[in-house]
Amino acid sequence: MPSSAASGKVPGATLPQATFCFRCIGCGSLVQSASQDFRCPQCANLLEITDPGWKSSSLDAGTLKSLWRDRRLSSAPLDLSGVWRFRELLPATASEQQMVTLREGNTPLYDLPQASRNTGVARLYAKHQGMNPTGSFKDTGMTVAATFARQAGYRWVACASTGNTSASMAAYAARGGMRSLVLVPDGKISWSKLSQALDYGALTCQLRTDFDGCLRLLQEVVRRAPVYQLNSINPFRLEGQKTLAFELLEQFDWQPPDHIIVPGGNLGNSSAIGKGLLEMRDLGLIPRLPKLSVIQAEGANALVRTLREGGGKRLVSVQAETRATAIRIGNPASWEKAVKVLQATGGACEQVSEFEIAEAKAEIGAEGIGCEPASAVTLAGLKKLLHQGFVKPEETVVLILTGNLLKDPDFTMDFHRGSLFPEPAQESESTKLKPFRHPPVVLDATLDAVIAALDEAEKADRTHSNA
Repeated sequence: MPSSAASGKVPGATLPQATFCFRCIGCGSLVQSASQDFRCPQCANLLEITDPGWKSSSLDAGTLKSLWRDRRLSSAPLDLSGVWRFRELLPATASEQQMVTLREGNTPLYDLPQASRNTGVARLYAKHQGMNPTGSFKDTGMTVAATFARQAGYRWVACASTGNTSASMAAYAARGGMRSLVLVPDGKISWSKLSQALDYGALTCQLRTDFDGCLRLLQEVVRRAPVYQLNSINPFRLEGQKTLAFELLEQFDWQPPDHIIVPGGNLGNSSAIGKGLLEMRDLGLIPRLPKLSVIQAEGANALVRTLREGGGKRLVSVQAETRATAIRIGNPASWEKAVKVLQATGGACEQVSEFEIAEAKAEIGAEGIGCEPASAVTLAGLKKLLHQGFVKPEETVVLILTGNLLKDPDFTMDFHRGSLFPEPAQESESTKLKPFRHPPVVLDATLDAVIAALDEAEKADRTHSNA
């Protein structure tokens, strides 16, 4: 089997010429290179990547669609990646040999028949980024960022993380022959995520602080040591993550859904998807923009408060606390980018409670799909947006599930055992959750005991169906 850096030349598999540069999201200044904090030297705002070649390309929309479709039949290493398959709209590398890929992307789009019936939304889908190689959406961005770190000659890459970034970065660093440094908040990260980083060889530091404290310290580290930062402020990360939008619209035959709903943590993913949508519209790949909405946990609702209290002009930081650990972030780095995307697409921003997250996660699990808690905020948020009239039942809605069910097994086990919430839930809440709870049953190893358990389960099912 060819390695991830193999060349595999086939027609249409060549790399575009590298003509990209960095553009400030604030003042619009263009620069050819970026410092380690990826901020504008003029106004200190975050940078994004742009390339005049993306708009002046000789390939029209129809040609691009055909080319990308044909690559799905190719066995070339670049084409097997659901990210690099769209390389005409990505920053180009110096050579194919530098590219670091684990065949990321190409994730499934599921319909949600049970959730569709429960919400009344006839066309309800889930784009499951938890089906990426390390189990989260981070892989689509990491393949691009790790590639450019490798091309620049870095031996060490680093990130601050609530779990998924560390797992992804460590995997891609190992694949690219680099070492990885992970800074995580002590006691505030799922062991399943942490175990991934350990297995991929990362130097893992558990710091006595929260995620935001880890990120602040990382900024000091990269200024002192020859280490390349791979958090989502790195615009190469967002370039890879924007391909979710390309892939999703291709799955819809380039007819945009009415709504795309995304979890909100550090806000890099919503920013990236929005960037991809805007680029597709500008290139004529899609006729209109879907509304992109961001959902946060009530205990980590910095963007919600920024919009409601600061008018989207100043960040309102919070002390983040939620069992949805992937979005337990109180000082999101990409908040300005996210605000611009919400404004450009006409999307909404809403918050949901811990109970609503748990219920929505159980409902997604009942579809036979499953996701980590942070992903479930999308379904919980959809219910609120429906109630507000922002989403109409006749519209087409896509939920972005960002992480795999196996990312946070402690949450799942606590839910089914009835120990997820430290305080007794209100009676109405307990009643709503009960049909979704399936705790393991300890029995004697006898036929009668198992048959009795089956009978009890049948009785519970009938009670639930008649309720």
